[in-house]
Amino acid sequence: MRRSILVLLLSVAVSGPLLRADEIVFKNGDRLTGKLENAVGGKLVFNSDVAGTLTVDISNVETFSTDAPAKVHLSDGTVLNQQIIKASQGKFGIEAGPALKAQMFDMTAVSSINPPPKPKAKWTGNISAGLTSTHGNTQTESVNASVNLSKRTEKDRTQLSADYARGEQTDPDTKVETKTEDWWRARAKYDYFFTKKFFGYLDGRYEKDSIAQLDRRMIIGAGGGYQWIESDALNFSTEAGLASLYEKFDNQTESNTELSAQLGYHFDKKLVDNIKFINDLTYYPSTEKLSDYFLTTTAEIRAGISENMFTNFKVIFDYDSTPAEGSGKTDTKYLLGVGWNF
Repeated sequence: MRRSILVLLLSVAVSGPLLRADEIVFKNGDRLTGKLENAVGGKLVFNSDVAGTLTVDISNVETFSTDAPAKVHLSDGTVLNQQIIKASQGKFGIEAGPALKAQMFDMTAVSSINPPPKPKAKWTGNISAGLTSTHGNTQTESVNASVNLSKRTEKDRTQLSADYARGEQTDPDTKVETKTEDWWRARAKYDYFFTKKFFGYLDGRYEKDSIAQLDRRMIIGAGGGYQWIESDALNFSTEAGLASLYEKFDNQTESNTELSAQLGYHFDKKLVDNIKFINDLTYYPSTEKLSDYFLTTTAEIRAGISENMFTNFKVIFDYDSTPAEGSGKTDTKYLLGVGWNF
């Protein structure tokens, strides 16, 4: 008799853990036991003991339970990392403690369950270049190049960019070469997201243009911004802050440094599958005199040729209310090229 009792107790002890399993209960009353793998994007992946690996809509699940702690992310940002117990009426629960009642949550509040780790952020970007050469009645040579780099993590965003162009025209009679353009600019910007939408930024710009007699223009700015929309198809953000603007012209002995406000936006939209429009604008009015300002804006159309290759047309417009002596206030640059995404 004692031997029979011992065998029975041993069988229960061994088979008890094996009988434990995760379970999902569907709204139509069906049940599945097995192992809950994860749930992302409204789809739940479940390894059933009978049916194998299944993918079901969370909207069809009435409740579920787990035999071990599960990481459940709720739509309000709450993260649960406890064993889940079944409930009724579209709810699930967690054990709060020996002396406390279980806490209940709506199934509709589930954002994800055991989500896979996010891939490590990588640098992405593109590079483009263009060449124009004419021979005959006129002889001209011009080249341009652009590069853009960016890295986005959950908390921050880093952006680097640069543009360059140089052109010459040769007189067919005298063979004298005249420089038609010779400029370059670079920008670095860092955004730190305090929330999903609000961020603080720090950025710097450096620019030279020998035709406009601009020896150098340096701008260092900081402030705050708001990311209104961020997606693969559409991005829109605005920002405001302060900037230190320094200018030195070739034909003037004195340089100019002033404190400016900094107001701007960035907008890009995928017009169709392979065509994208990109536009940004930044306005730097002097804090001492609003009529003294610098404005720069860029507009670009980028059309995909293949998965990585594209052609683009970019327009850069600058307005300086106090340019170098003998130079115009407006400066418009056109760049046409072919590029590669990486």
